[in-house]
Amino acid sequence: MSTTILVTGGTGTLGRHVVPLLRAAGREVRVLSRRGGVPADGVEYVACDLLTGEGIDAALAGVGTVLHLAGGPKGDDVATLNLARAAASAGVEHLVYISVIGADRIPLGYFRAKRDAERAVEESGVPWTTLRAAQFHDLALTVAEKMAKLPVVPAPGGLRWQPVDARDVAARLVELALGEPAGRVRDLAGPTLYGLHELALDHLHARGKRRPTLPVPMPGKVGRSYRAGENLTLDDVDTGGRTWEAFLAERVGTRA
Repeated sequence: MSTTILVTGGTGTLGRHVVPLLRAAGREVRVLSRRGGVPADGVEYVACDLLTGEGIDAALAGVGTVLHLAGGPKGDDVATLNLARAAASAGVEHLVYISVIGADRIPLGYFRAKRDAERAVEESGVPWTTLRAAQFHDLALTVAEKMAKLPVVPAPGGLRWQPVDARDVAARLVELALGEPAGRVRDLAGPTLYGLHELALDHLHARGKRRPTLPVPMPGKVGRSYRAGENLTLDDVDTGGRTWEAFLAERVGTRA
């Protein structure tokens, strides 16, 4: 088996933590990106467009394991299907995919695309591992910053998150990539549940600011799904060790 690992999304939020861990484990790493790049720190960068498939065969040449981290608001299902098919043709021996908790339950296009991407991995014929994770602290911070700019912080009824640190997810993914294919593994979430508005209030407090809150309803199927906690995994779940509060202190600082 080749020791080369191809990482899609290797320059993103998660990939920036994953790639150094793989290098520290002594693995040859190839990072797939749209523009490629100059090799650095023992990492090869190759150009590829997963949505069109351009450059994908060359990127997979000599690769034993693929760690698929690339994602976006649209097109994850198409990109993953292209990658999975090409990985099968290239003789890849392990395909590791990062998905999101609630992929099969939340009635939104993003989650449906994630579930379709999971199916593409499962049906590829390549031995596979899929990890579903909660929203990263980085995303929680982005949402909190936007909410904190409003004169009144909306408090969507029943909308809870269990954000997890990207470093904890990266460590788990590297462990899985270096191991044997395991199918769908236990979900990974953060150690604490928060109402979405609580994240914004924490961010404001860290900056020494305050805002009033206003309860707002979440109508329709999406609202019912979130109120039922279908974006959460509360039982039989692995939890990361880094808390939202510690992450916020690192990024923003704290004030009494």
